[in-house]
Amino acid sequence: MKWSQTLIPTSRQVPADAVVPSHQLMLRAGLIRQVGAGLYDYLPLGFRVLQRVITIVREEMNAAGARELLMPALIPMEFYADTKRDIDYGDNLFKLTDRHGRATALGPTHEEVITELMMASVTSYRQLPLNLYQIQTKYRDEFRPRFGVLRCREFLMKDAYSFHVDVEGPGGLNETYDKMYQAYCNIFDRCGLDYSIVEAESGPIGGSASHEFMCNSPVGEDTILKSDKGNYAANVEKCGIGDRPHDLNGAPTGELTKVHTPNLPGIEGVSEFLKVKPNRMLKTIVWPWSAADRSGWVMAIVCGHHDVNEGKVRDLLKEQVGGAVTLHAEGSDAAAREAGFAIGYVSPTGAAGKNDCTVFADPDAAQGGFWATGADESDHHVKHFSWKRDVLEKGVQVHVADIRNAMDGDPSPLNDGGTLRASKGIEVGHVFKLGAKYSDAMGFAVSDEKQQKRSVIMGCYGIGIGRIIASAIEMNNDENGIKWPAAIAPFDVIITPIKYEGEAREVTDRLERDLTEAGLDVLVDDRDERPGPKFKDADLIGIPIRLTIGDKALGQGCVEMVKRDGSMGRGDLVKIDEVVQRCTR
Repeated sequence: MKWSQTLIPTSRQVPADAVVPSHQLMLRAGLIRQVGAGLYDYLPLGFRVLQRVITIVREEMNAAGARELLMPALIPMEFYADTKRDIDYGDNLFKLTDRHGRATALGPTHEEVITELMMASVTSYRQLPLNLYQIQTKYRDEFRPRFGVLRCREFLMKDAYSFHVDVEGPGGLNETYDKMYQAYCNIFDRCGLDYSIVEAESGPIGGSASHEFMCNSPVGEDTILKSDKGNYAANVEKCGIGDRPHDLNGAPTGELTKVHTPNLPGIEGVSEFLKVKPNRMLKTIVWPWSAADRSGWVMAIVCGHHDVNEGKVRDLLKEQVGGAVTLHAEGSDAAAREAGFAIGYVSPTGAAGKNDCTVFADPDAAQGGFWATGADESDHHVKHFSWKRDVLEKGVQVHVADIRNAMDGDPSPLNDGGTLRASKGIEVGHVFKLGAKYSDAMGFAVSDEKQQKRSVIMGCYGIGIGRIIASAIEMNNDENGIKWPAAIAPFDVIITPIKYEGEAREVTDRLERDLTEAGLDVLVDDRDERPGPKFKDADLIGIPIRLTIGDKALGQGCVEMVKRDGSMGRGDLVKIDEVVQRCTR
């Protein structure tokens, strides 16, 4: 392909609104162009990378036994009637109404659509297992799109869904989950990514178990915690913390003292005002919850410098209730105030007299010594709070458990002496064991060998195609531009004639033909441009091999070969007849 016959709008300027290297370089190298907030054109170079990544994904998915289909991007809202995921997604769900008044969503994922398809097509266990996938555009109305294609509102995703009668055994969910897990490792290895596999929360997708594939990168928005013993890794939403001693029976450090703290509901402001360090303050979060046959309130208490982990609180409630529990974290403040909680100023004492309130305290917060906390009264806090005097002796039962986000330096949950260390990562893939969450909600069951109805068990497996591209750039770049892993580069070789005329043109055209016949994709920079800008553009767009055709080298029957990854020094001369062999080995 000739440079003059395609669109590669390179730029020397770093875009002012591009913060991370991948966003900057994708714009500067002419891979993408922003159309609107979180919306991008993929230009010819970017589209070629996209297609190479898709080819790798498709090959590995097919090899793992998945079969490709395509579902519509528009999803009728009635598909969410049973699963209530339109509520779970909230404002992130794009919604529209057609000319006939029918409510529709732009699909963020397709669990409901694929389940409805299977319900219409599969009636017997003999038709299972099945693993179906698509590569489809997805939509999420991100409040703050940023970092280029890493967080946008329209993106390309590979999503697969597997269906089973059993979890264990041949044809079971675990067997396919393991195949998908390995397929993902193959995909990210082939794409040249440095990644970690971590235990993860299922989020709005739901399910019983999941793993994230995280590209290790300092610009990642996700926090990964790994034991320094190398035997445990999880994202911050899922990461457990090892055992920590606690003591709720410590003697009070003084009389409970109320302090007026006007307009200071936040920990930092109150800490400064009271001259108390955040780690000696208690942070109390209150949520309403509901289950199939009951409802109530849950109070979660952590130290002021820690954050409550909603998933851990939900799981603890689930154990107590003995079934599925929904925490109503969004928009619950008004209901909490009506129930008598002074939101922003709640203390553990606020649970006294409320029989429908379950109290959880993190071990680090469940200690004796000096504490400051809310006064259960607007614009007021208290000093010398005592768990024994102000909570236990008032008849409140406190459940001490791990309910906060893990941090760097915390003990590993394996309790083997390991210490958790935090790093950043970009999520590029996620696999879920959904169980019967969707089949039960939508009534999808099949007849087993005894002609009895069985709920179908599901798995779900997603990959962000654009995120693979951005992640590869984040870990493969230098001050001159992108350094593509060979498998996903837009071209394998770029030929740069100093002047595209005479003998240089003849040699360029011959090498282009021979390299193409050898199975390589070749870009010829045939522009009437000075050598300096051509070389800079070649480095910027990051093609793995550059062949320079100039009079001096041609006089020796050679061309210059440069490898973008630096493994071959600049100016290495290669005989023209040996170029194909050198480029393909």
